[in-house]
Amino acid sequence: MTFKKRLKTTVSALARLTLGAALGLGLAAAAVSPAAAQVVAPPLAGQAPAIRAVPPAEGRGPALWVVRDADSTIYLFGAVHLLRPTTAWGTERVDAAFDSAGKIVLEISNPDDQAAIIPLIQQHGLSPDTPLSSLLTEAEIAALDAAAKTLGLSAARLDPFRPWFAALTLSVAPLARAGYDPASGVELILKARAEAAGKPVAGLETIDEQIRILAGFSEETQLAFLRSTLKDFETATVELDRLVEAWAAGDVEAIEALGVESMRDSGEELYQALLVRRNSNWADQIQTMLEGSGAVFVAVGAAHLAGDDSVQEILERRGVDVEVAP
Repeated sequence: MTFKKRLKTTVSALARLTLGAALGLGLAAAAVSPAAAQVVAPPLAGQAPAIRAVPPAEGRGPALWVVRDADSTIYLFGAVHLLRPTTAWGTERVDAAFDSAGKIVLEISNPDDQAAIIPLIQQHGLSPDTPLSSLLTEAEIAALDAAAKTLGLSAARLDPFRPWFAALTLSVAPLARAGYDPASGVELILKARAEAAGKPVAGLETIDEQIRILAGFSEETQLAFLRSTLKDFETATVELDRLVEAWAAGDVEAIEALGVESMRDSGEELYQALLVRRNSNWADQIQTMLEGSGAVFVAVGAAHLAGDDSVQEILERRGVDVEVAP
């Protein structure tokens, strides 16, 4: 495979992951917010998010799995990080599993923590010595400016951004215009519920680890990622709508086809970095949870719970039984 073709397929998978923010990386709720995009001071501490009502799903709703041993019960729930407030995904079975858990585990424990993400963005997301304007054509800068204005920003405000962070920031703009909102995403709703109920919230990863995944790609790949984001800016919600529809209906096969198989087709290295290695690490942590006792509710991006290398399949290959929750 030529370098040009490898680059094209890598960018395709990155673009999918970042619309992919919705099913892949939990940092979306923090990284694509206006506060992080503008790299301003975080909001005042103590401003707890309100618990948003979730419309009831039709049918059984999103998929839910359970892992049990003699004294432990661990629920696995696929999340979507950005949703419309009107997305119907609430079910009694998910509520019962959540209520029974003494601990809630998300991809990252603080997806809305601007105080945590801003120093990391300053470290990994900014490059004032190599501004975007020195890397893009005049036409691309004009497209960047037009896209940025939908977020109340401008190309000049984004100029110090590294390409990956500019692309991630801009990826939320068409989604926001279509009504998608991190505050309506699964993690922030579950986190608010957990805090209101006095349940501890933990993370399988840190924001730093997730940012390093994107920040670690070459400048060429990051630039192609940004150009792809600009090119598909007006049609970005179409695929996400399909993914959300499949998720809300509990159609795991459709999630695999839309969000997993195409990523694998785009390149094994990327697939391993974004899904397989992370899924394997999470399976390790779930097995450690099983060594304890009590009930735990684990919510991660839905793409991690679909396909041959899903968290459930990895656990099954290790001899851990995973069942569809009743």
